[in-house]
Amino acid sequence: MSNRVISGRGAPSNAVPQRFGLALREADGDWLDNAETVDGAAPKLRTTVTEEHPRAILSFNNSPDIPFDRSINAYRGCEHGCVYCFARPSHAFHDLSPGLDFETRLFAKPDAAQILRKTLAKPGYAPAVIAMGTNTDPYQPIEARYRITRAVLELCLEVRHPVAITTKSARVLRDLDLLSEMARHGLIAVSLSVTSLDPRLSGLLEPRASAPAKRIDALARLVDAGVPAHCMIAPVIPAITDEFMEAIVARAGEAGVGSANWIMMRLPHEVSPLFREWLSVHYPDRAAKVMATVQAMRGGRDNEPNFHARFKPKGAWADLFRQRFRLAVKRAGIPQRQARLDSTQFRAPAIDGQLSLF
Repeated sequence: MSNRVISGRGAPSNAVPQRFGLALREADGDWLDNAETVDGAAPKLRTTVTEEHPRAILSFNNSPDIPFDRSINAYRGCEHGCVYCFARPSHAFHDLSPGLDFETRLFAKPDAAQILRKTLAKPGYAPAVIAMGTNTDPYQPIEARYRITRAVLELCLEVRHPVAITTKSARVLRDLDLLSEMARHGLIAVSLSVTSLDPRLSGLLEPRASAPAKRIDALARLVDAGVPAHCMIAPVIPAITDEFMEAIVARAGEAGVGSANWIMMRLPHEVSPLFREWLSVHYPDRAAKVMATVQAMRGGRDNEPNFHARFKPKGAWADLFRQRFRLAVKRAGIPQRQARLDSTQFRAPAIDGQLSLF
């Protein structure tokens, strides 16, 4: 277990036990080949990006817990470095650590829009909302270079396909021109996740995500542009971030959002030991309290993995958070109006020089 802080990174280390037999990765000469040490301090890791060219870009699911059946993740891994990210275990499938590897060894899919065009052009394709940001953030820093998310949105606007975006980044405003035009046709909704209002805490939890004030400002600018905007307090971490719940809801209400929700932190697979390591580094004084509260809501475990239960914490603590949130929403005057996205305008795209059928 590491006790050091690595500049600009959320995970303390790669030393996370994982399911597929990958040996624990400790700092050695090879590992430091991709790092910079300054004045003997913990190394500053550089980000690497590998381009990949999959055959398919839409992922389908039949989960009863989520409100969409298809998604696009243009990137694997996420430089935001959120230590609590439930997507971290996906890196273990590729013999990479869910720890530092997840936020430093990234993958990009530059052909995403072209692959999607072919999918949407297939006879019998039935449109429904495409979710972006379900596994890794579509507006993480490398989007500025690759612009894959923008290319997908351009295609979806062209063919009138609805999209729902979830992000922790104010970089979403770089596509405000597309988002506002999609909103005119009922094709877009954007959710911004805000975990605290303390920039220092945010820097420890999610070091390369936008500062909290920028996210609140992004919500307001989306609303001003006519884009349906939703505020997520996700995740809520007991004794670390829950104190900000009421203030975040109040700020979101001032921004004019149509709806808000909260999600209790989930710690699947390797995320649990990684988060415990993070607590030992940054909050050793309250680590036991945090985990005891989490376990009280998860049936005595660090995580509840089962469908129908994983997003529904139980017990007195969970009831208290629900009551606090409901009261805060009422005080803020948030209407809890869900965006209704329109799939009826879809028209199959032109492909291979052929004209669209519509």
